[in-house]
Amino acid sequence: MQAAMGTSVLGSLAIQARVIGALLMREVITRYGRHGLGFMWIFVEPMMFTLGVTALWSLSKSTHGSSLPIAEFAATGYSTVLLWRNAASRCLLAIEPNLALLYHRNVRVIDIFAARLLLEIAGGTISLMVITLIFMGIGWMRAPIDLLYMIIAWLLLTWFTIALGLVVGALSERSETFERIWHPITYLLFPLSGAVFMVEWLPAQAQKYILWVPMVHCTEMLRHGYWGNALRTHEDPAYLMLFSFILFFIGLALTRETGRRVEPE
Repeated sequence: MQAAMGTSVLGSLAIQARVIGALLMREVITRYGRHGLGFMWIFVEPMMFTLGVTALWSLSKSTHGSSLPIAEFAATGYSTVLLWRNAASRCLLAIEPNLALLYHRNVRVIDIFAARLLLEIAGGTISLMVITLIFMGIGWMRAPIDLLYMIIAWLLLTWFTIALGLVVGALSERSETFERIWHPITYLLFPLSGAVFMVEWLPAQAQKYILWVPMVHCTEMLRHGYWGNALRTHEDPAYLMLFSFILFFIGLALTRETGRRVEPE
């Protein structure tokens, strides 16, 4: 009996993996086409944004009130913003253009979200890796002090991104109002996400409030891993994991309820 159940579970997982793989390929072709750079736009697009910001900061000789190198500061900050913002925004109204696919028995709402989230996560991760290697090659960045801690920070950011994407995707299907206010929300969250400042630079009273924002912990962790103890950071991995855990299960519940309403019987 247990062997049969195990085989059934593995078979179901294999089917879902194939479904998500097919949706991924469809998403890549639909979004980027078959010609030109094609799938390379997955990571070139976010990389161009970070490169552009770094160039503007460098040309304007911006320092953000510190002696931290602009390229290192931008790469470790803007990469986090691009991941959670782009991934969540791609889940916005993701169901409607894919509604016909739900008539296939093995395709579910969560598969549509998963394909879009995985695509953005892959693009953001490759973008960070490539831009770091480029900047290291031209002498704008040094090798990270604690690469393992940076990887852990990125994995926690990925978990938070998936949870946020599920919530945003499900809520956007339920309400047109949410779709309209999500973009202003991202603009408000951007300056609060830690991408353009370090918590240490803020007044003590402001630090208490800014640390309620989960993305700040992701950015602080990533920078801690990059610079090590050369600067003081204020991250709390336990808080970030708890927040992501709660948000993830809220996202799963909302996605399940959404699936019941839009998936054909």
